[in-house]
Amino acid sequence: MNQTLSPSFPRYGSFREARRIAAILRKETVGGILLVIAAVIAIVWANTPLADGYFALRDLEVGYEPWHLRLSLGAWAADGLLAIFFFLVGLELKREFVAGDLRRFSTAIVPIAAACGGVAVPALIYAAIVWQQPELRHGWAIPTATDIAFAVAVLAIIGSHLPSALRIFLLTLAVVDDLIAISIIAIFYTDRIEILPLVGAFAVIAVYGIVAQRFRSFFGDRPFAAWLILLPIGVVAWALMHASGIHATIAGVLLGFTIPVLHRRVDRAAGVDGPGLAEEFEHRFRPLSAGFAVPVFAFFAAGVSLGGWDGIGAALLSPVTLAIVAGLVLGKPLGIVTTTWLVTKLGRIRLDPALRWIDMVGVGLLAGIGFTVSLLVAELSFESGSPAHDHAKAAILSASIIAAVLAAIVLGIRNHQYGRIRARDRVDADADGIPDVYQQQERPDGWFKPQPGERQKPS
Repeated sequence: MNQTLSPSFPRYGSFREARRIAAILRKETVGGILLVIAAVIAIVWANTPLADGYFALRDLEVGYEPWHLRLSLGAWAADGLLAIFFFLVGLELKREFVAGDLRRFSTAIVPIAAACGGVAVPALIYAAIVWQQPELRHGWAIPTATDIAFAVAVLAIIGSHLPSALRIFLLTLAVVDDLIAISIIAIFYTDRIEILPLVGAFAVIAVYGIVAQRFRSFFGDRPFAAWLILLPIGVVAWALMHASGIHATIAGVLLGFTIPVLHRRVDRAAGVDGPGLAEEFEHRFRPLSAGFAVPVFAFFAAGVSLGGWDGIGAALLSPVTLAIVAGLVLGKPLGIVTTTWLVTKLGRIRLDPALRWIDMVGVGLLAGIGFTVSLLVAELSFESGSPAHDHAKAAILSASIIAAVLAAIVLGIRNHQYGRIRARDRVDADADGIPDVYQQQERPDGWFKPQPGERQKPS
C-alpha cells in the first residue's frame, strides 16, 4: 500500500525566492573575495618593516569630539561601516520572518535549531578550554559567528554546484546566526548604558520606521528621497545608539527591521507593481556593504603583528587560539549537524534522498568560517594590543582558513553528485518556465506529494 512521504529537508521554497537568494550570493561572493584580499593585505603589512604605517593609519583619529564621535579609523570601520552590514542583516531577517523560511514553524524549526546548536557548541568548547584562565572567558562568543560572504567566496573558488536548497539553508542559518550574534553583543558586551541617548535612539528609530512604512504614500516613486530623508534620520539613530553605550551596529539591525518588505503598488492607476523599499535598499546597499564596508573593516581589524617565528609559536600554543580554532572548526559543524539530525529525527523529517549527511558536514564547515563578526567580538572581548587580542585575531583567520579548506575538500568530493542534483532541479516538464522541483504541492497536514518520477516510500 502506498504511503505519503514525510516532509523533506532542506526545503526548496519558491522559484522566485531561489533566484533572489542566488543573486544575493553572487554579490556576496565578490564581497567575500574582496574581504579575503583586504585581510591578507592587512596581515602582510602589519608584519613587514612598514608595520608602523599600518598601525598609525588604523589608529588615526577623526571626528567631532563634542559629540563623542572622535574615533580612530579602525573604530569608525567597526562601529560605522559595519552598521551598513548589519542594516542588511536586519533587512534579511525581516524578509525571512515575513516571506521566507522563518515565517512558518515547519520550515523555521530546522535552520533555527541548527543555528542555535552552531552557537552553543562552539561557545561550550571555548569555555571548556580556557576555563582555568578567567581573563580569557570573556571571549566565549568569538567562535559562534558565521561569515556568509567568506563562505560563498569559498564556494565560488572551488566551483561547487551546491544545490539550491542547501544554499537557501546555509543563508537562512547564517541569518539566524547573525541574529543570535547581535543579541549576544547587545546583552553581554555592553559595559554601560546611558538611558537618555538610548531612549532617544529608540524614538528616532520609531520615527524612521513610520516614515519607511509610509514612504510610498509620502514620496511616491522617488528613490532619491530615501537618501535625503531616511539616511539622515538613520545617522542620528546610529549616533544616539553609539552614545548610549550599546554597540552602534545594533542601530543598523533595528533600522533594517523597520523597512517594509512586501512589494508596494507604485502606480495604482496604471496597475503597475514596483519593488518595495526593502528591495530598493537591498539593491543599493548590498554592493556598498559587500564591496566596501566589510572589506575595509576586515582591513583594519585583521592586521596583527605576530612578532616573528617566536610570536607565531606563542600564538599557536595560546589557549585562546586553541579554543577559537576548536570552536569554529570542530564546534560549528558538530553543533549544526548534531542539532539538525536530532530535530529531523524527532520531527520525522527526511533528508532529501539525493543528499547525504556528509553534505550537512560540508555546510557545517562552511559555517565555521566566522571571520567578520568573530573579529568584531574579539575587538569587544579583549583590550587592543594585548596578547589575547592579537592571538584571537590570528586564531580567527587560521580557523577560517582551516574550515574553508576542509569544506572545500568535503564539498569538492561531492561536487559530481551536486551536478546531478542541479540537472534534476532544472527539469521543467510542463515548459512553464519554472522548474518542477519548485512546484511540488504541500498538503494541509504539512506532508508533500512526491515529485513526478519519484517512487513513494514508507514514512
